[in-house]
Amino acid sequence: MALAPHHHPADPASSVGYAEHPPRMGFFTDTSVCIGCKACEVACKEWNGVPADALDLTGMSYDNTGGLGADNWRHVAFIEQRRPLGTAHTGVGHDDVDVLALAEQGSATPPEQASATPTSPPRDDAAAGPPQPDGRTELRWLMASDVCKHCTEAACLDVCPTGSLFRTEFGTVVVQEDICNGCGYCIPACPYGVIDQRKDDGRAWKCTMCYDRLGAGMEPACAKACPTDSIQYGQLDELRERADARLRTLHDAGVDDARLYGRDPHDGVGGDGAFFLLLDEPETYGLPPDPTVTTRDLPSMWRRVGFAAGALAAAAVAAFVTTRRSR
Repeated sequence: MALAPHHHPADPASSVGYAEHPPRMGFFTDTSVCIGCKACEVACKEWNGVPADALDLTGMSYDNTGGLGADNWRHVAFIEQRRPLGTAHTGVGHDDVDVLALAEQGSATPPEQASATPTSPPRDDAAAGPPQPDGRTELRWLMASDVCKHCTEAACLDVCPTGSLFRTEFGTVVVQEDICNGCGYCIPACPYGVIDQRKDDGRAWKCTMCYDRLGAGMEPACAKACPTDSIQYGQLDELRERADARLRTLHDAGVDDARLYGRDPHDGVGGDGAFFLLLDEPETYGLPPDPTVTTRDLPSMWRRVGFAAGALAAAAVAAFVTTRRSR
């Protein structure tokens, strides 16, 4: 991969000393086309040697992994909602094929005109009833493949005492498990609750965005395996432009609930290296609505500690001098 100089102040690789480096790489996950196949989970485990986990199905949900963790670097969420289908004000679920088709075609035709039929009239959220004659029900599924966000301002890097966590030339954040001492400081520091420790050795683990594959000019295993291009990998600036265009298309099709999450470089973490197009509020997906770098107050805290330590030292010296003089 050809190297190009980057000096933008928001570029994390430059901020840690990479004078010349590749463009910042990242993920854009479009949840509107996720089919919940879990190919990303399997590919991640196979390529990175992540242990098998969550093999005991409860029968209550297809979401057997439950969340991100040391043994789940990708997590496909299955969120079941009781919502009307095919109406502009509720967004779109994975059963709303008419609205999605309009969005894919770039059509601005109002979804209520295109998808409403005598057998599936629009209904409000409170309505509940049996399946309609066309087979559609009042339930919709939201599916989304979650992953480490590779934050621009990564608190995990700030608190790691051994340098196990480091910023790569691609702008991603990676754990070197061989020098992790298991202190666990990075776990509460992450505003997304991504990092976790394995019970057998206590070391921290998380997505590396397949750092070894990136160095060879290959895309991460999860993106390679995704059959619908829900997970898209590439230069972060290009992914943001692509996401903006996709959002406009969905809004033009009447999918008003669609929104981008983690795309804004001016948010509380400086923007994410892995961001998402969501079809509902972030909380619906278990994501914090307003993530903030947890170490933002550390510099001022250390200054106060320094001032306090200096004051204590001065007081101790003064007390010692006074005691000496009184003798």
